[in-house]
Amino acid sequence: MKGFLGELIGTFVLVFIGCGSVGWAIFIDPLVLWQIAIIWGVGVALAIYSSMALSHAHLNPAVSLGFLFKKELKLNQLPAYLSGQFAGAFIAALALYFCFESYFVTKDIQSAMMFGEYFPNPGNHNLKDLSLAEAFAFEALGTFLLMFGILLIIGLKLKYKKILNPLLIGVLLAVLIYFIAPYTQAGFNPARDFSPRLLSTVFGWDVKITFSGMGWLFVYIIAPITGAIIAVVLNSLIQKKAA
Repeated sequence: MKGFLGELIGTFVLVFIGCGSVGWAIFIDPLVLWQIAIIWGVGVALAIYSSMALSHAHLNPAVSLGFLFKKELKLNQLPAYLSGQFAGAFIAALALYFCFESYFVTKDIQSAMMFGEYFPNPGNHNLKDLSLAEAFAFEALGTFLLMFGILLIIGLKLKYKKILNPLLIGVLLAVLIYFIAPYTQAGFNPARDFSPRLLSTVFGWDVKITFSGMGWLFVYIIAPITGAIIAVVLNSLIQKKAA
């Protein structure tokens, strides 16, 4: 129960702050990408702080599956972690829906961007096309770098790990978002994408869950999981050679 609650609280904080910044940029003040990236970074740091006493603060199914593959998360813990992550993201999206409800004059792709993610990024008018394979590669690479970075950070022998680790992970996420968001909106997290996307579908967005065909499944769920597991494999090989 603690694992479920911790992941629910942390993922709620992450999605509410992060997706909230996207909504703010779309409807209220046109924030530039680096500002949104920093807000996401702060959001993940606060999310980890808020959940680390209850769970391992994965806040991301790809990260949880990575640690399961690394044998640092037990299989019987996985359902609680995943359900907490998807539930927390959905509740955060619901809260954001009511916060921004008066702005939803038309439920188009522009407003849908604050919930699910789409490729090529509809906000990047200089990017005319991006194939499914290219989008998959961007999301897999981003999540690979995120997971690999997390493993490096938690492996550092820092004096104040509980304070510094969340901040370092937040900085890492912000940098990755800055470089990859112009292409795919930089999801790296199946719960962060699927649950808000599901809510937008329930509340009648025209784009619905099938926008870009099966891209929502391959790019925003399978690609992050793939990237995280590759990062774990590479990290384990490096550790074995260094031992």
